[in-house]
Amino acid sequence: MKTLSAASAIALGLLTAASALAQSQRPPLTGGRPPQQQPQNAPVIPAQPRSYAPPVDPYQVSLRSDQIDTLLRTLTDAPLHGFAPTDFAPDQAIALLSSRDPNARASGQAQLIAKTLSYARAVHTGRLPASGFMNEWGLRPAAYDPAPEFVAATQQDRLADWLANLPPPYTGYQTLQKGLVTYRDIAAKGGWLPVAPGAPLKEGSTGPRVVALEARLAAEDPTVAVDGAPIFDAALTQAVQRAQKRFGLNPNGVVDKKTLDALNTPVERRIDQIQANMERWRWLPQTLPADRIQVNVAAAILSVFSHDTPTLTMRAVTGRPGDETPMLSSMIHSIVLNPPWNVPSTIAAKELWPKERAHPGYLARNDFIVIPTGDGGSRLQQKAGPKAALGQVKFDFNNPYGVYLHDTPSRSKFDSFSRLASHGCVRLQKPIELAKALMAGDPIWTPEKIDETLASGETVRAKLPQQIAVFLLYWTAYVTPDGQVNFRDDPYGWDRELVQRIAALRPGSA
Repeated sequence: MKTLSAASAIALGLLTAASALAQSQRPPLTGGRPPQQQPQNAPVIPAQPRSYAPPVDPYQVSLRSDQIDTLLRTLTDAPLHGFAPTDFAPDQAIALLSSRDPNARASGQAQLIAKTLSYARAVHTGRLPASGFMNEWGLRPAAYDPAPEFVAATQQDRLADWLANLPPPYTGYQTLQKGLVTYRDIAAKGGWLPVAPGAPLKEGSTGPRVVALEARLAAEDPTVAVDGAPIFDAALTQAVQRAQKRFGLNPNGVVDKKTLDALNTPVERRIDQIQANMERWRWLPQTLPADRIQVNVAAAILSVFSHDTPTLTMRAVTGRPGDETPMLSSMIHSIVLNPPWNVPSTIAAKELWPKERAHPGYLARNDFIVIPTGDGGSRLQQKAGPKAALGQVKFDFNNPYGVYLHDTPSRSKFDSFSRLASHGCVRLQKPIELAKALMAGDPIWTPEKIDETLASGETVRAKLPQQIAVFLLYWTAYVTPDGQVNFRDDPYGWDRELVQRIAALRPGSA
């Protein structure tokens, strides 16, 4: 590559210029204050060893030619992590580094370092500042300053390793990278044409819409053989079923409105989804607990991991749009057996009291009681029992949103492929199975003891023998073991919002 060899050729001149620039910018060691005079005959106090090393300005680092090449290569490859080609492009730095003017070359190195630090922060913890997060995006990365690590990496000759270890170290992120390449390639070839609206298409259908459907499926599914025949045959039925599974829809092989909407989503929108999900991976800690619970809010699925291996999976019901289940991480500390429901005041005011006024006695018939609050007001509580909205089990963890995992007496929604219907909490398909799994090995809360307590109807809080991490996540794009990118609806509009907020951070954006 001409760019990299040019950078190597100017390395000797750059080192000299950078050193001169660093000396000219070095602040006085005393910060401008004269040293204090010791009083005459003062006792001699032995010097104490320094407990820390003075910080090194990353812009005072002198880069070797091979290190310059490494930085240029990394920034050039930044789009592989979902960034726009212009986000960290080192073009201006390259031009300055190629100059014969030592000052210009020093400025080029400074620009290259600045781009590298910006890239490191973005690929490690994301691009949004703390003020850029929505309130419901409670899963947020810790503050990260890449400068000390950059300095240490250059001084210890491990710059390439440091750069390689910046992105999230998760298979979920790495497979999305590959998916991004695939969908950008589809976009470069013109994307796909939408299938015209009309009556549902199914096996036996004929006409030009069937031809368009076959071409559309083949754009994402390389196993589809395009023969141009206007007949919906068994092979096309199977291709539609595969697509429906990737979209989280009922795989019945019929192209109804939901399937058509998913197929007609433009490839650019799919790329946005992949990039938004890659960004959210950066908000996670660099190491996840080996034992944990993960909820994909968008797909309404809960998974339990033991030693980093999924051991239990179940359907869930998550928040409907307007009552979004937030993203967060916490620790489940206890389980409430036969829990009452302390009704949030907003739900009481908007839903329950209007039902009582419309149908007097509704609250009593559904086991609600009115509890005085001591300040002249009152609140509603639904007693534990067969009608209780929380069912038989509730899993508690600290969070500012007042959400939790719980059972439900309404089971029919678990049979649906669209399961966003709660007020924000997460309803579980197999809550008792989860409770027994979390209590495994506890000498008191054996499976038999749990069953006995549930049957008694008594409300009991049982502390977990060991707290377990819980993550509520929002994955609308992920890759399955077969290498296919799966997409889900963006029910809360958070993908679109995130992409727009990142775009607004770019220089020159309106």
